[in-house]
Amino acid sequence: MTPTSRDIETLATAIGEEVYIDVAKWHLYLNDAKLHTSLAERFASMLTEGKVDEDAATAVLETISVPIGGGKQQLKLLELLPMQSVMNLLDVLEKYADEWR
Repeated sequence: MTPTSRDIETLATAIGEEVYIDVAKWHLYLNDAKLHTSLAERFASMLTEGKVDEDAATAVLETISVPIGGGKQQLKLLELLPMQSVMNLLDVLEKYADEWR
């Protein structure tokens, strides 16, 4: 199955509502940070091929740079996500991988 734009939007919504950045114990969900759609697009093809596991997800999260301080610095998205948030992401990806296969 090739995911449609609607499928990717649905995945992006789920990611945006379940996955958050933790900064000083404040949770900034990825939909509020405007990172959910690009993340869903990166994972979409991997999901249909059944290639998403913790290592694959971690590799993707390491490739996404998040500008902070008005762009003065950039951190990898993986560095901003607590382990619980990574586990939430894996749960969402697993759910959609099952649906899309």
